[in-house]
Amino acid sequence: MENDEVILLGFWPSYFATRVKVALAEKGIEYKYKEEEDMLSGNKSPLLQKMNPIHRKIPVLIHNGKPVCESLVAVEYIDEVWKDRAPLLPSDPYERSQARFWADYTGKKLYEFGRSLWTTKRGELLGGKKDFIDSLKLLELEALGDKPYFGGESFGFVDIATIGFYSWFYVYETFGNFSIEAECPKLVAWGKRCMQRESVSKSLPDRHKIYELIVEFRKKYGVE
Repeated sequence: MENDEVILLGFWPSYFATRVKVALAEKGIEYKYKEEEDMLSGNKSPLLQKMNPIHRKIPVLIHNGKPVCESLVAVEYIDEVWKDRAPLLPSDPYERSQARFWADYTGKKLYEFGRSLWTTKRGELLGGKKDFIDSLKLLELEALGDKPYFGGESFGFVDIATIGFYSWFYVYETFGNFSIEAECPKLVAWGKRCMQRESVSKSLPDRHKIYELIVEFRKKYGVE
């Protein structure tokens, strides 16, 4: 695997692309990164359309010329191909199934409810805000609990699936006018713990840059 060509097509603020970045970093895999999408223009490069003709969206992991689409599929692929390095998924079948369940949950619920906070006019936020907070509380209570990481003592699959949202907490709080730490202190403590890992701190985008992008997005599409 030493001479493998690994390329990641991504979009810098994307929580989904962040998943793949962190997984690659955890495994110590060198790769080339290509910025392939523009949120404000909607432009998609010919390379992205060729490598993901079905959905035409990032992230796409390209391993020796072969594309692997969808973030969680790519993370599992990385875990299986570079299995000689620290595993990302639990070895126990039941624990593995639970990890997949919660990773899927974050990708659907946190994405859907979180997105509603910054794509909705300020006066219309009430329902979406409650849904988002409830989804965070459920994740904290049922999946994280009192453990340092979602899988227990070691950083793993669900942490990788979820940590990209941590960079967006500032956006959610600012437009939703609430404190995630006040609502979910264990979840915020988990995020800070993850940020102490080099694989995370070097992969996550700056929260203020994301906020500036969203402000620009809201102005362009008249969401105020």
